[in-house]
Amino acid sequence: MTSFENTRVWFVTGSSQGLGKAIVEAVLSHGDRVVATLRNPASLSSLQSKYPSEQLLLQRLDVSSPEEIEAAFEATKKHFNRLDVVVNNAGYGLYGEIEATPDHEARAIYEVLFWGPVNITKQAIKFFREVNPQGHGGRVFNISSAGGYMAQPNLAFYNSAKFALEGFTQSFIKEMPPVWNITGCIIEPGGFRTEWAGASMNALPQHPAYTDPSFPTSQFRVHHEAATSKSLGKSSKAGEVLYKLAHDSFAGTALPLRLQLGSDSFYIAQAQARKTLADQDVWGEVSHSTNADDHDKGLVEMIKKMFANPH
Repeated sequence: MTSFENTRVWFVTGSSQGLGKAIVEAVLSHGDRVVATLRNPASLSSLQSKYPSEQLLLQRLDVSSPEEIEAAFEATKKHFNRLDVVVNNAGYGLYGEIEATPDHEARAIYEVLFWGPVNITKQAIKFFREVNPQGHGGRVFNISSAGGYMAQPNLAFYNSAKFALEGFTQSFIKEMPPVWNITGCIIEPGGFRTEWAGASMNALPQHPAYTDPSFPTSQFRVHHEAATSKSLGKSSKAGEVLYKLAHDSFAGTALPLRLQLGSDSFYIAQAQARKTLADQDVWGEVSHSTNADDHDKGLVEMIKKMFANPH
């Protein structure tokens, strides 16, 4: 009989393909246990036949349904009675100009990319605190995007939903009392060889006002199509990184707030951070000019110290 000592129990959303499936395959190959959630569990029947039920539970889940989320965590409790790692990965792309995007499409992507992970994270916190042994805790890896740090044309609602997820994740991490041993990390993948730009992309027709090939949105369409046809990232390698993060395999390093996956994501984040600092160099005097004449300079120093190490 297989021994599951020193293993983790994972809960992964969006497991049917791409990055989610790669994470599931990686952690299973190392002997960890997984609740693989997806809309159609039959699509992972090959994994179900390869791994025993003691190691793999396939669970139907539409992340936009709070009722299904609650049921999935109940199933996890019943099957494993423990949970160590939650990966909020489910999602899809929405591509088109702001004016080309109907409200119902914009709101729908927030249900999946933002409210789904929010509700799952809330369930995860409760599970880590109340079901796991006291102080055992757990980790939440929220899959954002390079576009969750630097937005691009034609992706306003996808990018802004990821921005919202990143802000939520940062607040969640800061709210956790150390005694609970609950933490998390924002994962920012760049381009990976998945179906994100294909079957998982809702591409809207170009708005007629933006068809001029010299416009930024038209130019980005050309760039985006070229970039997605030769993405840098390999999903299996990302799966291995997530496994190592969960097992503290990067010796001597605490979890970062954000981790970019892929050289493209790394350089995009670096460029955005440098742009912010460069803008401050130019506009800092204007920023400080709005302080009251009798403002407390000691308060300014306190704020500088308080946020010197923001996580």
